[in-house]
Amino acid sequence: MEGALKLKEISYRYAEGYAAGEMKHGPIALIDDKFPVVVIATKDLVYDKIVSNIEELKARNGKVLAIATEGDEKIARLADDVIFVPQTMEILSSFLSVIPLQLFAYHTADLLELDVDKPRNLAKSVTVE
Repeated sequence: MEGALKLKEISYRYAEGYAAGEMKHGPIALIDDKFPVVVIATKDLVYDKIVSNIEELKARNGKVLAIATEGDEKIARLADDVIFVPQTMEILSSFLSVIPLQLFAYHTADLLELDVDKPRNLAKSVTVE
């Protein structure tokens, strides 16, 4: 959800964060060969469910960018692109996973030639109550 938020804030592209267990309750209907999906697929308690989700996405020709644990060959074979993060304790993995998502948002905005240091409307909405 943090990655989707950053993408919206600085690139002005619509993005929505979903818990993996919710994918089959609506978002999967949007999947086709033009619909990119970013998946956090680090090795944790729900890893097998995430792998299943990626297989469902690929069966619908979805384009998958995965954030995965270093050395994860299964995700490397399934996803179209992978950004690897180091193995760590499960409780800390979200801290490592969010960094590539923030960088993805930054570089997307930069490629669109948007001012990443001054996102429109953000300062006023954050500082004014």
